[in-house]
Amino acid sequence: MILPAFLKPGDKISMVSVAGIVTREQVEKAKILLEDEEFVVEIAPHTFDTFRLFAGTDTDRASDMQQALDDPEVKAIFFTRGGYGSLRTLMLLDWSGFLHCPKWLVGFSDITIFHSYLTLHKIASIHGVMSAFFFENGMRTDSFDRLLGLLKGNSLEYLLQPDQLNQPGSAKGELIGGNLSILLSLRGTPLDQSFDGKVLFIEDISEYDYHIDRMMMNLKFGGALSKLSGLIVGYFTDTKIGGTPLALNAYEIIRDAVASYNYPVVFGFPAGHEQPNYPLLMGSNVSLVVTDEKVLINQTF
Repeated sequence: MILPAFLKPGDKISMVSVAGIVTREQVEKAKILLEDEEFVVEIAPHTFDTFRLFAGTDTDRASDMQQALDDPEVKAIFFTRGGYGSLRTLMLLDWSGFLHCPKWLVGFSDITIFHSYLTLHKIASIHGVMSAFFFENGMRTDSFDRLLGLLKGNSLEYLLQPDQLNQPGSAKGELIGGNLSILLSLRGTPLDQSFDGKVLFIEDISEYDYHIDRMMMNLKFGGALSKLSGLIVGYFTDTKIGGTPLALNAYEIIRDAVASYNYPVVFGFPAGHEQPNYPLLMGSNVSLVVTDEKVLINQTF
């Protein structure tokens, strides 16, 4: 696994929109916050464009991303938001320069597309907050501060309270995953993941209960779940009940799908479409220790 260089004062960060439409106010506030941390920050030319439901045309979004990938002064790319459109952008990119000189890519949700690409190329990336999550009630968030610490080289260690749905055990493995719906949309494509011996992280938003079950059954029937060494479940935000309820919530659906496997499962990890939204280093090794008293998650370099 390749780690991009950690950030230092004076490094250049590019803020790029590769998917959904974003508001100027959110991004410009985020830019000021990063500049307060002594980074040089540029906002890509088409960041605030609108085309259908996208932040500009596919070509324009890809042009901005390509410029950030190829600029040797840019040390990190912060995606402005998720939504939809990342795959359409990625399909137009030339990664040859980036693969020889990787830099940090930061985001979540639809940005799972980019995490999946980098994981397959053994390059670490950060599942972490984007502009809207830098602030809460006008104050900078703990999630942003933890992200900043990781970008500067701090290891990740999380000590969590137990959840009654957890499955105990210990495991180590490469961390993969992100948004569950996006991961399922990549099944059968060149961005599909190998699940062998991996620790899978999943989260989602605004999905029907039976959609979640259908996705978990896909992973189960396809053999992915049986190959894991561990599972970390983040937020499942604003889930919806179908016309005929399953009578199970999202966590219970996931628990039932993995109950027959003998590996640790963590529910309620604070990452996804809510605050706090703590960073995870995708593509890096992670260790899990799950007991009735605690959950310990470590990522070291």
